[in-house]
Amino acid sequence: MSKRIAAANVRLKRAYEAPVAGDGSRVLVDRLWPRGVRKEDAALRMWVKDVAPSDALRRWFGHDPARWDDFRIRYRAELASRRDAVTALRSLARQGTLTLVYGARDREHNEAVVLRNVILGRAAN
Repeated sequence: MSKRIAAANVRLKRAYEAPVAGDGSRVLVDRLWPRGVRKEDAALRMWVKDVAPSDALRRWFGHDPARWDDFRIRYRAELASRRDAVTALRSLARQGTLTLVYGARDREHNEAVVLRNVILGRAAN
């Protein structure tokens, strides 16, 4: 196993917030492109749809905080079958700052929160 990733290396940011130099590698982790955001303005290194929740899981969750605990469990299960994409993100985080860009309004209950913990190797939380 490679060296541990520093928590400060993996940041979260809404797609509607302006990019800054300190964002490092900006990666969109949503399955759908955020409405109203121009690709030129997003300043993304890449868009990794493969780590986004499946359409079925995304629709079921609907950003309902009451479904958050179940969503985290189900999404982690999906990510377990997408190891290559997660490994690529871990590699970026080991090289420097990785900013996971997402479109959700809720900053606490979205896939980027779960994905960050998976990248950092944290237990389900």
